[in-house]
Amino acid sequence: MALTPDDISFALEMTQILHEPDRRIDTFGTTNFHFTLLTEPMDEIGQVRIREGRMEAQRPAIIRPEGYEDLLFEGFGEQADAFAQWFRENGNLKFLSYGFNFAKQSLSESQAHEPIEQVRDRVLEDFRIAGDPSRALLVGMDDTWEISLLKFTMDLIGQSLDINLFDFQRRGLL
Repeated sequence: MALTPDDISFALEMTQILHEPDRRIDTFGTTNFHFTLLTEPMDEIGQVRIREGRMEAQRPAIIRPEGYEDLLFEGFGEQADAFAQWFRENGNLKFLSYGFNFAKQSLSESQAHEPIEQVRDRVLEDFRIAGDPSRALLVGMDDTWEISLLKFTMDLIGQSLDINLFDFQRRGLL
């Protein structure tokens, strides 16, 4: 399915980040996050698709103006390519000036036969009990679920940017 810029914008607007990891993206290391992404298939009433996996954010390369070429999404499908193109046209240049490589790994998928609110509440309770600070819970659209995952990733970059830039300045790299 070829995504239009409107499809991407709609998917971004519809994505809900219900639980964020307690940490941000490390400046000089690799950061791992575990995600659970809930979607409702359009043709299956009362069903919830549960996708779980791990995102790995690898440390940024050197800072340089042409950082967009360093926006790499390993393990993603064509939605990531469409998103990267959309971001080049609509994103904040400063936002990615030092490049990232993100990998989606260990993806599993299951279905629940109950309302999404019940699944959401159960997952949030599981997070609370487990106490894992690297967990994220997202709700998105089924046919553009990778865009939801990319939104979550870009939001983490934005939240980490000031700390990352401070670390670069402190080490004399800026």
